Amino acid sequence: MNARVPMARLDRLLANLGYGSRREVADLVRHKQVVLDGEVLKDAGAKVPVVADLPERMTVAGKPVDPPAPLTLIMHKPLDVVCSHKEPGRSVYELLPRRWQARMPGLSTIGRLDKDTTGLLLITDDGAFLHRVIAPKSHVAKRYRATLDRPLEGWEAETFAGGKLMLDGETDPLAPAVLEPIGPREAFLTITEGRYHQVRRMFAAVGNHVTALHRDRIGGLALPDDLAPGAWRQLTPEELAAIFR
Repeated sequence: MNARVPMARLDRLLANLGYGSRREVADLVRHKQVVLDGEVLKDAGAKVPVVADLPERMTVAGKPVDPPAPLTLIMHKPLDVVCSHKEPGRSVYELLPRRWQARMPGLSTIGRLDKDTTGLLLITDDGAFLHRVIAPKSHVAKRYRATLDRPLEGWEAETFAGGKLMLDGETDPLAPAVLEPIGPREAFLTITEGRYHQVRRMFAAVGNHVTALHRDRIGGLALPDDLAPGAWRQLTPEELAAIFR
């Protein structure tokens, strides 16, 4: 037996996707701007399917409708962009379609990268998925490429792997982390925690300073080579699964 297809009122669905108030959506319908499976919809209260392939079946003002929830995006975060609505400066949400700021449920980053860190960022409206990724028991690893102010001395990998390193101002030691030198002043660092500015503070704890930081992997998901800084796209089901591998 086929699973029951979830349905929603057209005006409520489009309002939750950020296309305007329900009255504004009704105006779109009245002006024949909403088409489903080749048929112009005439009733804003009509029930429509909330399915993953809806953007292939529905258009609004001649363009594919935005993907319904749950939605998870991968973004190549550029420099000088913040991950919070509350921090000063341009935010990653401003790189997305403007109406997405009105989506319900709202979009949130899965963890944060600071203003001076680039690379792989996940954005979702799926609260259960977000918590699964960041939950300590999931042990989802994150890999960073760090450029350093001073050359590595050779003993840092053992210190990071020991599980005893303490960060300034904290009372609990860090979980073991993996350091892979790739040059005198450059290394990959893989961590399974998400403490505040953790990578920068770890290198500071061993007497070094991070001059550039880039995240290239979360779990088994790598930042695609063809995703330019500032670019984003929806994750495929296979990519979502790869995070936990």
